[in-house]
Amino acid sequence: MTAIDDLFVRLKSQGKKAFMPFVTAADPNLGFTRLVLRKLDQLGCSMAEVGIPYSDPIADGPVIQASYTRALATKVKLKDIFNEISAERANLSMPLVSMVSYAIIHRQGPEHYVDSALAAGFSGAIVPDLLVEESESLARICQARNFNLIQLVTPTTPRERALKIAEHSSGFLYFVSVTGITGERTQLPPDLVDRVSWLRERTPLPICIGFGISKPEHVRLLAPVSDGLIVGSAIVRMMEQAAKSEPEALKSIEELVSSLILAMSSKLG
Repeated sequence: MTAIDDLFVRLKSQGKKAFMPFVTAADPNLGFTRLVLRKLDQLGCSMAEVGIPYSDPIADGPVIQASYTRALATKVKLKDIFNEISAERANLSMPLVSMVSYAIIHRQGPEHYVDSALAAGFSGAIVPDLLVEESESLARICQARNFNLIQLVTPTTPRERALKIAEHSSGFLYFVSVTGITGERTQLPPDLVDRVSWLRERTPLPICIGFGISKPEHVRLLAPVSDGLIVGSAIVRMMEQAAKSEPEALKSIEELVSSLILAMSSKLG
């Protein structure tokens, strides 16, 4: 079992759900990435996703696209990110997963990427542009190395295909809450709860919901039907402040994350 598998077993036994923030590596620099991850861990986050900057948007909205652009402008390399994560890993109790384009994995070589990610302290990877029909080879590599391959189900994914994606995934299944790109929403689709509930009855994998979650009311709605919630753009927007004041950015992130964790705890409690 991986650290991610252990996490969900423990949370289930405690009647809790995972809170999973997303941060862009190297926005505005890798030192701040380490500070944010340490703060998120101290606040009690279950796991963190680290976005590997990439020049071609996949499902990223303007906030995360802009953060990737800022990070790439620093000339950061994948090895730099892995080195910084490796240096910080001992300070963190929560598992880490990378959000990474398959183009990067392919360029590195799948075995080399997984081995390097493991060595840096990652427990898995979310690969949003990997088609399930093309995932078998990478899934085998990940399974052999006890490394989770997390794939996405979207609102437009046919039910039969969603089950196939679940069969080729491990760790947890990333359920995209809305059609379109990442970003904060004022409302979530009214049938989202029903779609997640249907899938939860048909796969043993934990299901975590992401895209558009930014408010306590979103958390209170979705926490009871999911195994975890993922918050990205709302946090990344606050990371942008770090270019002017890292303490102010950290304070904003702490206030947001604390409010969302509190909303999740109060709803489940």
